Amino acid sequence: MQATTARSESRTAHHAGCSPLMRRCSAVVVVTAIAMSSQAARADEGGVSFWVPGFFGSLAAAPQVPGWTLENIYYHTSVSAGADVAFARQVAPGRLNVNFTGNINANLHADADLGFLLPGYVFATPVLGGQAAVNMIVPIGRNRANVDAALTGNLGLGGPGFDVGGGRTDEVFGFGDLIPIVTLRWNSGVHNWMIYGAGDAPVGLYSSTSLANIGIGHGAIDAGGGYTYFDQKAGHEFSGVLGFTYNLINQDTQYQNGVDMHFDWGASQFLTKQLQIGLVGYAYKQISCDSGSGNRVGCFESQVFAVGPQIGYIVPMADNMQGYLNLKAYGEFGAKNRADGWNVWLTFAISNAPPMPASKAGMTK
Repeated sequence: MQATTARSESRTAHHAGCSPLMRRCSAVVVVTAIAMSSQAARADEGGVSFWVPGFFGSLAAAPQVPGWTLENIYYHTSVSAGADVAFARQVAPGRLNVNFTGNINANLHADADLGFLLPGYVFATPVLGGQAAVNMIVPIGRNRANVDAALTGNLGLGGPGFDVGGGRTDEVFGFGDLIPIVTLRWNSGVHNWMIYGAGDAPVGLYSSTSLANIGIGHGAIDAGGGYTYFDQKAGHEFSGVLGFTYNLINQDTQYQNGVDMHFDWGASQFLTKQLQIGLVGYAYKQISCDSGSGNRVGCFESQVFAVGPQIGYIVPMADNMQGYLNLKAYGEFGAKNRADGWNVWLTFAISNAPPMPASKAGMTK
């Protein structure tokens, strides 16, 4: 059921001024360093967390109109990272039977173009006094990642020097993991509250040996709550959603990510009944250590923050339907154990239009 393609490119390592034995040993170390630096440069195992920061935004907890909904999201991200890692720490004791000192300079760059299809249904019958909705997130798209690494050092004190370099690029296209999400919303005037629960079904394109994946290779459970202040008369709006992710162990690698905490927010002003402008942002922080017998990087807690602009427009449609178009962009900063950069979201959602007030409805008769 998955239509996937994969491409892997490798550049030949170059070397100078070292013995044949050192050439072979150094090449092995560089390849190992590339694999390890591709993980250490980003958050969680392999640089991929279950939660995509920025998923929630403005009007996150606002009530919806009962009936079927369809949301389409285009997501582009471009991130990079660098690392200076002590050469001795990249090689297990006894791996080489010579004394050496050195270091590794590694750079990672990744970009992805993903589409998220979110069919859903909003129930008219109240649940616990609130409005229930269910959605299924279906990701599909392209992911590309490359790592360049250069190793420099010498054999013992005063020994001959060496310089070895190498790189690797992976690119994949396919379906990601299926993500069901359930929400429950309550409304009281300008105040709106929401709780949600989501899970990851690890059925997407994933390989433990690839730098680039669409799926994450393990299950996850995510839950949280949010609030929206929305004064329709004044056009003021602010939303914030806090959530936590518990990650199951990756059976292919025996690596388990720690618990992640994420906070998405949006603030906007409706200039007209249809047009809004404002800001969006997020904070992402891992709050417990990675673990598992396959963990070779230690605790490895990560974080990143972001802020950027947004613009939205409500699109009137025929047959009592309406569309909502939103464009938002984030610039990241404050990253730790995670690559940072920028990302863009373009969303178009279709749903039933809200019922017309009785006074206006009478005027149209």
